[in-house]
Amino acid sequence: MARQERRTQQQRSTVDKFDQQILTLLRNDARTPVTQIARAVNLSRTAVSERIRHLEQQGIIQGYHARIASPEAPSVRAFLELFYNESRCEDYVELIRAFPEVKRCCGISGETDMLVYIEAASMARLIEIRAAIENFHKMMRVKTHIIMKEWEM
Repeated sequence: MARQERRTQQQRSTVDKFDQQILTLLRNDARTPVTQIARAVNLSRTAVSERIRHLEQQGIIQGYHARIASPEAPSVRAFLELFYNESRCEDYVELIRAFPEVKRCCGISGETDMLVYIEAASMARLIEIRAAIENFHKMMRVKTHIIMKEWEM
């Protein structure tokens, strides 16, 4: 029996399309009943339970979490594209760090010099931050992209 179990585990060391479907369903709602997952992926309840157990043992599923809404959750999230002249990203990074709402700042390739991700409490606060960045020395242009909807991956 132990030899057969080892052989089964060796055979299933990769994630197949059924595992991917199961992971997608669990990622969307970790409390989805096994019977509902089994119907969705067209496998038996026993097969789905075994696959979930195996994914947990492999460390692919590392836990189940609750997403808790924070009362301080930002109401506006946006990306700013920065275009500047005769400067380096490092010249602006320290200035941008002054804003706690800035969560990510990346120097990128292409015509955009820097991409900045902001989570602000209000549209008014986002406008304040953008105006301050626009006034940085040698800043040519700031382009704003408000996040309208986001999908979990």
